[in-house]
Amino acid sequence: MDLNTVVDVRDARLREPWRSGDAWLGGGTYLFSEPQPHLRRLVDLSRMGWEPLVRHADGSLEIAATCTIARLSRYGRRGLDAPAAPLFEQCCRAFLASFKIWNMATLGGNLCNGLPAGPMISLTAALDGVCLLQAQDGTLRRVKVVDFVTGAGRKDLAEGELLRSVTLPGRALGCRTAFRQASLYGLGRSGALVTGALDPVDGALAVTITAATVRPFRLWFPLPPDRAQLRRAVEAAVADDEWFDDIHGLPEWRRHMGLRLAEEVRDELTLSFEEGTR
Repeated sequence: MDLNTVVDVRDARLREPWRSGDAWLGGGTYLFSEPQPHLRRLVDLSRMGWEPLVRHADGSLEIAATCTIARLSRYGRRGLDAPAAPLFEQCCRAFLASFKIWNMATLGGNLCNGLPAGPMISLTAALDGVCLLQAQDGTLRRVKVVDFVTGAGRKDLAEGELLRSVTLPGRALGCRTAFRQASLYGLGRSGALVTGALDPVDGALAVTITAATVRPFRLWFPLPPDRAQLRRAVEAAVADDEWFDDIHGLPEWRRHMGLRLAEEVRDELTLSFEEGTR
């Protein structure tokens, strides 16, 4: 789609003052998908030269905001030697997009859109990811992914602030994971996406609910809960008006599927924990 209100595209390396009507340009798959009448100038991040994926000495993984879905998928399948690696491909496959979109869409764009069905939100929230944000004056701050996305299409991002990267802790990458997804259609947008991460060190379990809710909810338990404990935790954490409502699913259905998939995740990972302690 032509953005006929945009009059200029600037290189982000120039670090020019931010103006009203500016927008960061990563892959552009969302920006060019529908009219953006409020935009006047795009600030292109494609030449920033950020390394897409960096494994640090402490075992953590830093993913640049400009890392594409295709690159992340390949890394999960071939480059990441960690128990949580399958979750990368599972979440990438929840991205219902063409080959062309896969090779252009970026991790940062998916997070900054803040859409409930955003699968990169699901992945990074499940693995306790932390966003690195950079203000126009160069000031850096960090915020967890579960706190960065504050609602449907809303995020903790100030005017002109940039999402630089997301870091996944090494301990989270060492977790065994489980993945469940539901949609009203065979190839439809996620109506509910639930993940689990079991820490083999101490048996802690994190269950993360996305797509069914307006924002990600990550529930942490020091030991795997039983069925009733999990249900109570979900019902206490997610208010009635925080189950998402759109053409892809009514709140009542999303709540039902969120609870059901959370229980399936709990069952799968609890079984593996019990087998590992025998």
